[in-house]
Amino acid sequence: MAGAEKHYIMPRAEFDRPVKILIVVSPYYKDIADNMVAGAVAEIEASGATHEIIEMPGALEIPTAIAMSERLSNFDGYVALGCVIRGETTHYDTVCNDSSRAIQLLGLQGLCIGNGILTVENRKQAEVRADPKDQNKGGGAAAAALHLVALSRKWGSPRKGVGFLPTSDELKIAGDSKGTPTA
Repeated sequence: MAGAEKHYIMPRAEFDRPVKILIVVSPYYKDIADNMVAGAVAEIEASGATHEIIEMPGALEIPTAIAMSERLSNFDGYVALGCVIRGETTHYDTVCNDSSRAIQLLGLQGLCIGNGILTVENRKQAEVRADPKDQNKGGGAAAAALHLVALSRKWGSPRKGVGFLPTSDELKIAGDSKGTPTA
């Protein structure tokens, strides 16, 4: 049984400036989602961060909501919470794979996301994983997001001129040492 195995848990991330986290949750299985949110909120508050919560209809909408929030708001990190329980069709595979892939792609673009979307075979597995007193996957996803925020802050603000072309403020027009054009 997976719940009996012990694993290492990293120390809680620490911050010198306020952290604001967005929890994006699909309450499709409301009791499971509520337990995951409780675990995530407890972890976020224990780290001294603040949070907001938004709900989406299903796991497939979670990455889109995170991407929209990144463009239109000011969150430091994100926690994706939901549950997909295997059914009788291949829709399970599509939802699991596509939501996970989209979250991973957002993370590779630099977003600090803790993925807590459960992908399980049955309700009992989901209940154990969602329970804050058992596997607490909501708290684990929040801890992952917070550790990514800490890592991004450790390495400073985004670098200018990522890629082959410098940003406009890095360009100097031919001229004197101050960039004043010369004739």
